[in-house]
Amino acid sequence: MLLVGVAACVAGGTHAADAADAADATGGSRRILVCGGRTAIVDITPDHPEGVVEWSWPDSTREGWVLPDGNVLLALSKGGSTPRGAAIEIKRGANGAADEIIWRYDGTQDEVNSIQKTPDGTYVLTEAGPNPRLLEIAADGSVKVEFPLACQKQNSHMQSRMARKQADGTYLVPHLLDFAIIRYDAAGKELTRIDTHVPGDAKVNSWPFTAISLADGGILAGLTNGNRVVEYGRDGKLRWEVTAADTADSINDACGIQRLSSGNTMIASYRIGKDGVRLMEVSPDKKIVWKWQANVPNVHHFQVLAVDGVAVPWPPLR
Repeated sequence: MLLVGVAACVAGGTHAADAADAADATGGSRRILVCGGRTAIVDITPDHPEGVVEWSWPDSTREGWVLPDGNVLLALSKGGSTPRGAAIEIKRGANGAADEIIWRYDGTQDEVNSIQKTPDGTYVLTEAGPNPRLLEIAADGSVKVEFPLACQKQNSHMQSRMARKQADGTYLVPHLLDFAIIRYDAAGKELTRIDTHVPGDAKVNSWPFTAISLADGGILAGLTNGNRVVEYGRDGKLRWEVTAADTADSINDACGIQRLSSGNTMIASYRIGKDGVRLMEVSPDKKIVWKWQANVPNVHHFQVLAVDGVAVPWPPLR
C-alpha cells in the first residue's frame, strides 16, 4: 500500500545529541547515516570516537539516504508495525518540531529490500517474496515501471538488495543466492549479467549486496559472506578486490559500500570485523585509512555525508 502526503507527525525522530560506547576511530572525522539495527546520523570524530548522534529514527532499516533537501529516505525492515517492510521519506523537524512522514510505501509481500529516489522524483524499490519484483513509483502513487526479478524464489530474504536506476534508464539489481548482478531494461528484459562467484572457489558465498556504477562503466560490489569488495570492468571481468585477508579480518560480511571522491572505499562489516570494526575506509592499495570500532548495533548500509568536515558531493556512489 502506498501513502502519499502523510501529515502525521512522528515522535520517534530524535535530535538530541546522544553517544554510544566505542573503542576507536582513526584518521579524522566522518559524518555518516547508518542503517541497520540502529538508524541514525552520527558524527564520528577523534574527540568522540563512539559517535555523537545528531538525528535518529526508531525503526530498523535496510538502507537509507539523506537527500539534497535534507529529507531522509529509508527502507524499513520487516517486523513490528511494518510486517512486510516499507519505505518512507521523512521531513526532518526543525527547531524542535517533530519529524513528518511525507511519503510512504508499505510492502505487499515479505520485505522491501532497497529504496532510491531518482532525479525525476520517482521512487525505485524492490520487493522480496513469492513474486519478487522491481517497482518505480511516482510521488502521487502511480506505478511507472513494474517487472518481475529473474531470481530464485525459495528464499525470499536472499532475492535482492540495493537496486539502482541508472542514468540510461536501465536498472542494476544484485541477486544474492543467484550470485548475479543483473542489468534490466524498463520492460524487465535481462540485458547483462555478472557472475559473482569467486574464480576457482565456488564454495565462497560471494553473494552480491551492492551494484554501484562507476564513472568509467565499472561496477563496485560488496560480496557479503565472501568477505570481500570487488570491482568489475565494463566487460564484467574482475579488475580489483579487497578481502578479509587484506584487512587483518576487518571485513566480516561486506554489505554496504560507498566509493568516495578520494578513490577510497568505505565498507560496512555487518557481522563485525576483528576487534569490533563496524566500518572501515580502504585506499585503492588496500590500506585501512579510517575505521570505526564502536559498541553499537550492526551497520547494514550507510551513507557517508562528510569527510573531515567536507560534504560528500551528490549523488553518492553507494
